[in-house]
Amino acid sequence: MKIESVFPILYSEDVHRSIVFYTEVLGFPDSWSWDDEPTFGGVVNGDFSIFFCKGGQGHKGTWLALNVDNVDKFYELIKDKNAEISGPPEDKPWFMREMLVKDPDGHILRVGQNINCD
Repeated sequence: MKIESVFPILYSEDVHRSIVFYTEVLGFPDSWSWDDEPTFGGVVNGDFSIFFCKGGQGHKGTWLALNVDNVDKFYELIKDKNAEISGPPEDKPWFMREMLVKDPDGHILRVGQNINCD
């Protein structure tokens, strides 16, 4: 068996608000939603997607690890867009440079990049 893709489905109190945050603050380039007042939707960046579901699925406070090619550049892009950021990126002993971002539903995004392990 080969797994072709995995898409997290995050709990959302307001799917439209979630999509706006992920596109306008975090920079996901594409999105979609169902229904006039969305009950399900998602954001897309290349082959990577995150889905949002209003009630019924998931819980507040889910953690996601998002690896980017330059976490410092990502930090500079979002820091003035009302993102709730724990602080600037820091080097971690597990060979990652990381920062934490909280989305409007309380999910934590662990955004980082691999760093040299020398």
